[in-house]
Order: sequence, then C-alpha cells, then structure tokens
Amino acid sequence: MLSDVMEDYLKTIYVLHQKTGSQVATSAIADRMNVTSPTVTSMVDKLEERGLVEREKYKGVELTPEGETVAIEVLRHHRLIEAYLASELDYDWTDVHEEADRLEHYISERFEKRIAELLGDPRVDPHGDPIPTADLSPPQDEAGQRLIDCDVGDHVVIKRVRHRTEEELRYLSEAGVTPGSEVEIREIAPFGMITVDGENGHQSLPEEIAQLIRVTPVAELVQ
Repeated sequence: MLSDVMEDYLKTIYVLHQKTGSQVATSAIADRMNVTSPTVTSMVDKLEERGLVEREKYKGVELTPEGETVAIEVLRHHRLIEAYLASELDYDWTDVHEEADRLEHYISERFEKRIAELLGDPRVDPHGDPIPTADLSPPQDEAGQRLIDCDVGDHVVIKRVRHRTEEELRYLSEAGVTPGSEVEIREIAPFGMITVDGENGHQSLPEEIAQLIRVTPVAELVQ
C-alpha cells in the first residue's frame, strides 16, 4: 500500500509532465512540493524500487504505466472532490483545492462512484481542469489557447484557470475572471500587463497571472 506522500509525488510528477511533455526534473518536483532536492531524490528512489517511476541521470523522472495509473486515480479523486465541494457544499471555487488535497487519499471507490453519479459525471472541476474518466484513461485537455496569446479585440470565455496559489485564485475571483465568464481583450502592454473587460469592468492582469488562464473564442462556442 502506498503512503499519502507517495501518491502526492506521483500526482505531482504526472501534472508536471503534462505541462512539459518531457521527463520531470527533481528540482521542479521540489519546487512544486516545497521540499528539498535531497528529499525528492530519496522519495524517487523508493518509487523506483516499487516500479512506479523510471529515472534517467541528468534528464529526469517519468512515470511507469503503473505509476501513471495511480497518479490518474488520485487526480480523479481530487478533481471530483473539488467539484462536489463547490456543487453540493457551497464552497467557493478558490477554496476547494486544499480540502481536496486532504481528502483525495481516503475516499473509497464506492464513494468516488457515488460522487460522480450525483454530479452527472462532470468533465471538468471548478477550475476547468479535466476530470479523468472512471476507466482512468489519461484526461484530454480541451481548453484552448492561453490568455496571453490573445489579440486586442478578442472576445473569449474563460475555460480553465490553473491552480498555483489560493491568493492568485482569489485575485481572479475578485476581478470577475472565473471559469465560464466572458471577457474582451482591451489592451496588451509591452511589459506584459493584459487589460480585459468583463462583468466587473476593466481589469488589468499581470503576465504571470494571465499565463495561468486558458480561453476559447466566444464564436467557437456559438457554432
């Protein structure tokens, strides 16, 4: 049986790999999990002994098929719990991540199935992240382009906001830039600040915040 920490590492490696498409550096894992590189190295050794990861010196770590299955299952638990908290317990979408982090290791398969049935097998969580299906196939990311790649005048709907910190999510929530909301790109400053016009009026978003947001043109939704 795997420990909660082992499952956290596998999930982290999976998420980081999805972003880069390549082997994951131990330094990236350390940054993501807020631990030291020697701590990561020690855990990777344990996961490698169990056949859950493979490591290539100077290149990084990747999951084995068995490790990927575990990671996807934990991710499914996490995102279903987030959806349940927001839909049924009236949690704000900015507050569900940490609760799901605590609960994802402990729910049974029966409980997971009941949540999915209750929610109608949702495809995404409150942040717009895809929820893996019950067969644990790798989730398909259908969210479109990054907000920072849009042009002035583009009218888009927010499809996904990648979670990094609660403070960043609250910043976007207060600005009215949330999954499902529509905005128009009004200005792109040379230094990266993007101004959008949404339900809360003009909002200026720093580049490091805007790069977390994925959008789809409104015209594509109408077709």
